[in-house]
Amino acid sequence: MGVEERRQQLISVALELFSHRSPEDVSIDEIAAAAGISRPLVYHYFPGKQSLYEAALRRAADELAARFVEPLEGPLGVRLLRVMGRFFDFVDDHGPGFSALMRGGPAVGSSTTNAMIDEVRQAAYEQILAHLGITDPPARLAMVVRSWVSLAESTALIWLDGREIPRAELELQLVHDFAALAAVSAAYDAEMAGILLDILALEPGDGLFGDLIVRLAALAPASGTVPGQRTPSP
Repeated sequence: MGVEERRQQLISVALELFSHRSPEDVSIDEIAAAAGISRPLVYHYFPGKQSLYEAALRRAADELAARFVEPLEGPLGVRLLRVMGRFFDFVDDHGPGFSALMRGGPAVGSSTTNAMIDEVRQAAYEQILAHLGITDPPARLAMVVRSWVSLAESTALIWLDGREIPRAELELQLVHDFAALAAVSAAYDAEMAGILLDILALEPGDGLFGDLIVRLAALAPASGTVPGQRTPSP
């Protein structure tokens, strides 16, 4: 193999091993054996495990960021659901590696590693803004989008611990979470209210956001009273 071809092979092998076990539990000897080469030859292409880990992380980060790319067509709710499907595909396929990436593994404290993680989050943030058609978001909208990206990340990490909730339910719930975060922010700010109304205007009545409204309405008391509200004395 040529130098670059061998480097890419080692990155692929490392990613495959990291997908099944945390990177700190994978040794250079195991990577060499899986690649069919000697341990010294691994060091010929990478100075050490840290540099190989960061190269594998770079590829994984690029792939994860690409999962948020979605054509700007159709209702926003449907687009976000497809994005969540691809996001959880990645999480499902690279569980231990994803967990180590987000929680910290052998590269804890590495500025390179932290920068790559931030790049993934920023790419996701920019993609969601693109779906909203907004290039210069107000502060409240920026907070909603960044909070939602963080929520998707933490939800995936919790799900990996036991996978106790069906994946499809979580993907739909995260789409609803985005609408809920936007709605709460809109209740406090007129500009956010306008953005939310623009979003809802493009959503079909029987779409994903409409489904959330129906679910929430079903929780309201039959009498129409507000929970915790006192009934006036006669």
